[in-house]
Amino acid sequence: MRAARPALALRDAALALLPTAVRRLLAHELRAAHSLGLWIIRRRHGVSTGAQASAYTGPQTPMMYGFIFVSVVETVALAVLIPWPLVHAITLFIDVYGVLLMVAMHAACVTRPHVVGADGSLRIRYGALFDLRIQPQDIVHARVDRRFPDGRLIQPREDGSLELIVAGQTTVTVQLAAPVGFVRPLGKRGTARTVRFHADEPGALVAALTQARTAPSPSPGPPV
Repeated sequence: MRAARPALALRDAALALLPTAVRRLLAHELRAAHSLGLWIIRRRHGVSTGAQASAYTGPQTPMMYGFIFVSVVETVALAVLIPWPLVHAITLFIDVYGVLLMVAMHAACVTRPHVVGADGSLRIRYGALFDLRIQPQDIVHARVDRRFPDGRLIQPREDGSLELIVAGQTTVTVQLAAPVGFVRPLGKRGTARTVRFHADEPGALVAALTQARTAPSPSPGPPV
């Protein structure tokens, strides 16, 4: 145990020297690798008893499998065509790592769904890259609202809204009582009072969220 402490301290010191963006990318990759293991054993992350999971991978799955297929073909082609052993080994390592990373990213999206908690809370995620928790008291209204916005995966807007765009679309809009903070994949922070995101079954997610938030609290038991 004592021998492990200097090694841990050295590791922490080395990580502290890395830029924040690099540390976050490494953390994302580790979570993606963990998600690949969960995918293999068919388990999901962060879905507790009484909570309802909501998938969001539907529109992007064909595209992801297409990218993976093209990458595998490229890896095989380069393995055959490159004659220099050192260049061949380096290229093969990079290509295989890239394929595994794409598979792990897809696995992270499958195993880390959106979650409606039994208490009416909402957890909005995108794989290992984004995770936003919203408490039930912060939610004013949620509705099905299909949109096709422009922009990147995580797109803050000037009107104070945040869009989590999957395959060019969002399907749910959540209005908040006050701005909530969020962290973008590389560490940049922001706040949003309206959050729009994609769910494969937006009606079911909104219904579960509404039911959980409006359900009466259990009555206290009789006095002892």
